[in-house]
Amino acid sequence: MLAYIDWYTSSEIFSLPQWLPLIGGFPIRWYGLMFAMAFLLGYQVLSYFFKKEGRPIEQADELLMYAMLATVLGARMGHYFFYEYPMLLDNPGRFFMSMITPPYAGLASHGAAIGLFIAFYLYVRKHKDQSYLYVTDRIVPTVALGGACIRLGNLMNSEIVGKQTDVPWAFKFYNDPSLGHDYFSVVPRHPAQLYEALSCIVLFVILVLIWNKKKEKTREGLMTGVFMVVLFVLRFFYEFIKENQVGFENNMSLNMGQWLSIPGVLFGCIVLWYAFRKKEA
Repeated sequence: MLAYIDWYTSSEIFSLPQWLPLIGGFPIRWYGLMFAMAFLLGYQVLSYFFKKEGRPIEQADELLMYAMLATVLGARMGHYFFYEYPMLLDNPGRFFMSMITPPYAGLASHGAAIGLFIAFYLYVRKHKDQSYLYVTDRIVPTVALGGACIRLGNLMNSEIVGKQTDVPWAFKFYNDPSLGHDYFSVVPRHPAQLYEALSCIVLFVILVLIWNKKKEKTREGLMTGVFMVVLFVLRFFYEFIKENQVGFENNMSLNMGQWLSIPGVLFGCIVLWYAFRKKEA
C-alpha cells in the first residue's frame, strides 16, 4: 500500500531568456499560470452562458474585467485586513505600495469574494436589464472553476499544507525555502489544496447542471445560494485538517478562515430562502 507521495515541485516553471529586453530573466511560475488559467477558463464558461441566453458577448467581456479587478484588489486587501492587520496599522505605506508593486504575495479568498460582490453591484447599476442575482448566478460557476485552478497553484507552491496524517495518499511537501514555507516539517500531510481543488470542480459541475436544466429561467439566487453554502461549509471543515497560516491563529478556537466562512454560509442560506420563496416560473 502507498505510504505517501513525495512532492518535490518547484514554484517556477522556467525563466525568460536574459537577452529579452525589459522582461529578460523574469520567472514564469505555476501559481501565476494557474491564476491566469482561472480567468481564461472562466471567460469561456461565462461567454457560453451569455451566448445560450441570447446576451451580447461584449457584456461577458465587461463582466470579466469587473471580476478580474475585484478579485486581485479584494484578495490583496483581504489578506492584509484579515491576516496582517497589525502591519497595516504600523506601516500603511507598505500596504498601498504592495497593491501596485511586486511581489504580490498574500491573497485571501474571502477578500476576493467581498470584492466580487461589490463589483457585481457596480456592474448591475450600469446594466439595469440584469438583476444582481442573475449576474451572480452566472458568475459563481466560473468562480468555482477558478478556485480549483488557484488551489492547484497552491499545490505546486507547496503552500496551504494539511496537517500530519497517515492516510495512504498523504503528501510529503519538500518546500522551496525561497517561498518562506519551510517552517513546516517534512512529514506526510493531508494534500488539503488537492481536496479543495477537487471539491471546486465537483461544485462547478453541479452548478452547470443546475443552469443547464432551465438556463435563463433558473430560479434567481439558486446557483449563488448553492455555491455559497457548499463552498464555505466545506472550507470551514477543511480548515480542521490544514495548518494555520499565521501565528495568531494558534490561539484561536476557530481560525480566521473558519470565522470568515460563517457569514458566507449564512448569506448563502438567505439567498436560497429567497430563491425558493416564489413559485417556480
